[in-house]
Amino acid sequence: MKERVHIYHTNDIHSHLENWPRIHRFLKERKAAHEAEGEDVFVFDCGDFVDRWHPFTEGTKGKGNVRLLNEAGYTAVTIGNNEGMTLDHRSLDELYDDARFDVVLANLFLPEGNRPAWALPRRMYTTSKGAKIGVTGVTAHYHRLYNLLDWELGEPLQALSKQIDMLRHEADVIIVLSHLGLQADQWIAENEPAVDLILGGHTHHVLPSGEQAGEAILGAAGRYGEYVGYVSAEWEIGDVSTKTFQAALFETAYLAAPPDETEQMHEWREIGKKMLSAEVVSLPKPLTYSWDKRSELPAMLSEALYHWCGADCALVNSGLFLSRLDEGPVTKYDIHRMLPHPINPCKVELTGEELKEVLYQAERTHLPQLKFQGLGFRGVMMGKFIYHQIAADFQSDIIKIGGKPLDLEETYEIATLDMFTFGKFFPQIQHAKAKTYYLPEFLRDVMEWYLIRLYQMP
Repeated sequence: MKERVHIYHTNDIHSHLENWPRIHRFLKERKAAHEAEGEDVFVFDCGDFVDRWHPFTEGTKGKGNVRLLNEAGYTAVTIGNNEGMTLDHRSLDELYDDARFDVVLANLFLPEGNRPAWALPRRMYTTSKGAKIGVTGVTAHYHRLYNLLDWELGEPLQALSKQIDMLRHEADVIIVLSHLGLQADQWIAENEPAVDLILGGHTHHVLPSGEQAGEAILGAAGRYGEYVGYVSAEWEIGDVSTKTFQAALFETAYLAAPPDETEQMHEWREIGKKMLSAEVVSLPKPLTYSWDKRSELPAMLSEALYHWCGADCALVNSGLFLSRLDEGPVTKYDIHRMLPHPINPCKVELTGEELKEVLYQAERTHLPQLKFQGLGFRGVMMGKFIYHQIAADFQSDIIKIGGKPLDLEETYEIATLDMFTFGKFFPQIQHAKAKTYYLPEFLRDVMEWYLIRLYQMP
């Protein structure tokens, strides 16, 4: 007689709670139906469920997201870089205090080398018919940035190999929760033959029917909760030597909506708004923005970064701004709505020649019109680039930094966004050897600091 086990998985939801009411209803109904048939159900998330672009997540420091996972009946999760790098040390350490699921994470450590109490390197689950399912998980290796937040991050493939070696002696089935990306998941499948199933994320890839790699099946559900992943697993009761796995995706847009779907989404936003209602400053006049010309708010952010980072000059893109600030009281919610991106300040060293090339790319290419999302950017388009302490006449090829002519041989420190060091927008910035990251502050924290500096009464 065969045993059938049902596995549901999500990844990279990034607090896109507009999809959550349908996902929650779907998971609860499917789980109830399977359990009524006497079959076991496991529900996993592979990281980046928490994203501070949403006011609900920002206001609750991610704990509201954990409550949603509890209510949906998740079995275990691993963390992504959004949980790991956008929360300060204390907030991440306390994030899962009320979790009713396991956090499986093999490569995160405290500075002294111990594991945080909430992070299990592996977990063994036993089905109702006696099969042992071993689960381990790993997250992407941004070790330098984790160090700035007082964490130590182990190399994920090495950490994973150790856990698999321990699991294979007692587990009938081994599942990896991976926030490493498709290429790494394929490598794991090819080089770790004991692994049966790899549920992945990070690169937002979509595998409609899974993917066979080595001896394993790979599953992934894209991004933003647009899909829910499903794997049906079967084996003989008492003999799990022959296992079969069938993977599929359910598109959330076609799932049944609960009758209070709109009310749920409104409630989450109102919770966030209430928790971010503290007044920061009162403005004597409105501050506006534009994506295609120089305007007040982007110029202010560029100037703020210049001071915050102690740089020679600064560069930002105006597409960061998604709303204006009106005259009168400005709350934390207003600033969050204006700059929702989980993007950190960064200072980069460039030669004068490299800086000149960056400026020409910013002005002479179609980069300002680029429409994208990712690397922390939660806007629509890049927008015009705005500078501080940079004056450039590209017709005459005259560039001044801090009022002095650009020296091609000189080294300059430029304050900018960390996303430019991760993406391929400016190769000179991406590949710069000297980079200083400022964590856990986001751009909105720097903007709040500067607004207080400019407008708060002494």
